[in-house]
Amino acid sequence: MEDWQKNLVTTSDGIAELLRETKRVAVLGIKTEAQSGQAAFYVPEYLHTAGLDVVPVPVYYPDVTEILGKKVYRTVAGIPEPVDMVNVFRRPQDVTAHVDDILAAKPKSVWMQSGIRNDEAARRFAEAGIRVVQDRCLMVEHRRSR
Repeated sequence: MEDWQKNLVTTSDGIAELLRETKRVAVLGIKTEAQSGQAAFYVPEYLHTAGLDVVPVPVYYPDVTEILGKKVYRTVAGIPEPVDMVNVFRRPQDVTAHVDDILAAKPKSVWMQSGIRNDEAARRFAEAGIRVVQDRCLMVEHRRSR
């Protein structure tokens, strides 16, 4: 196994350990309260309610300045304090456009939601020492690990 592959988190134990270390989550592609029925809103809302510090990074909604009562940032690297995790709500083919921004922010982990898998992006994150979870729901796994 190549060294970087140890950063690809696929086991329940690995996920539970990752979640224990995660306090601050930037949500890339978060939706607004107006889209409350979509996972890109209700998953971050759940995380916020569960006590995590959620930092909204919407891709659309240029006029929105707050989501979940938190200041909105336009890039992950633009968030002033470090984040533990970047939770990604983007189509798999759209993740690549955000790789450099996420790498610049140096999060401990990147979590791609259910249905989102981009092996090239995952490899770049893993090679940079960032742990990666792909194609899993953060809300489901967080509930399971509690």
